[in-house]
Amino acid sequence: MKTRLCLRGRDLMYQHCISNDIPYRQTGKLVVARKDQLPYLNGLHKKAQQLRLSEPNSSEDEGHPVLETSILNGKEARNLEPDLSNDIEGALWVPITGIVDSHSFMESLEKDILDAEGGQIGYRTRVVRLDPYQRTKRPAHVPDFEPLEAGWVVQTVTGEAEDSDAILAKTVVNASGLSSTLVLNSILPQEKRIPMYYAKGSYAKYSGPGVSQVKHLIYPCPETGPNAHAFQSLGTHLTLDLNGCIRFGPDIQWISAPDTLSSDPEEDADFWTKHLVPDEAQLPQMYNAVTSYLPGVSLEGFQPDYCGMRPKLVPPSGGFQDFVFRVDHPNQGGIIGKDFSPMVSLLGIESPGLTSSLGIAEWVVDRIISRSSA
Repeated sequence: MKTRLCLRGRDLMYQHCISNDIPYRQTGKLVVARKDQLPYLNGLHKKAQQLRLSEPNSSEDEGHPVLETSILNGKEARNLEPDLSNDIEGALWVPITGIVDSHSFMESLEKDILDAEGGQIGYRTRVVRLDPYQRTKRPAHVPDFEPLEAGWVVQTVTGEAEDSDAILAKTVVNASGLSSTLVLNSILPQEKRIPMYYAKGSYAKYSGPGVSQVKHLIYPCPETGPNAHAFQSLGTHLTLDLNGCIRFGPDIQWISAPDTLSSDPEEDADFWTKHLVPDEAQLPQMYNAVTSYLPGVSLEGFQPDYCGMRPKLVPPSGGFQDFVFRVDHPNQGGIIGKDFSPMVSLLGIESPGLTSSLGIAEWVVDRIISRSSA
């Protein structure tokens, strides 16, 4: 799902940016490798060339090539990025990769909702309770073959209000990021609740020597040896913004949650925010990672910028974890058919979540909600 929806989301993102005048730039990306990493790089290229994804709403699994890549030797890579280390002996060139003004993108989605018929947004509003709802007594005028009314009662609190509001929803999409498992767990018995693992990632802004000729995104190969993190993080890479500013990151730093965390929902939801304060502690480690492919950078040029938490569904040794789209129904085996009134929980939506976002939306609407109501 990560592969499929990243590629589909990429195409939808470019289309959306063009249609809505959202600032973006197709920069291209280099994934760079030392000699010992060339087998990994070649495997990545082979996988890209073999990708065949069907068109939207097609039942076919085979389609057209969807990701153009090419293998460069070290000299060719340095022709594109002269600041690269001489230890870089190969690179994967991905010309379709780009950057976007994420704030303008979010504002365009906000506008789409507000302009839609009946579209509303509840600002500064949090969900405090979610309950399945089912009308169990059939009124006399409702035929036996018609499903009974069912859905979800969503209780919310806006701002500093003391009282909550309640909404009866036929369909709920739980796309609450780090809180997605908390919302889902509130309707599950203790033994079936899904754990969350906290992986902090920090970015550093950079201003200094060793990057004066950089024009593309640069990603190192993930570690695949004793310090393997290929499934946990893409490594400390170089990214650009639309103003040409350079950032390095994110690193990965596992945060241990206290054993009592799940006993208090509010403590659960607030725990990770306490760690969202950038500091200088990780800068030397980030510097060491970056010098493996850009040896001219200086430690003094690194400054803390921002950080975030990845919504991990597996612990550090857990291996690869795909996106999870879980569907629950209010009846839990009752007289209402299971295809009615779904709650769709989007779990583990970490990178490439932003690129995939419109693809995820399309999948949830067309493949889950529309089929549930058909």
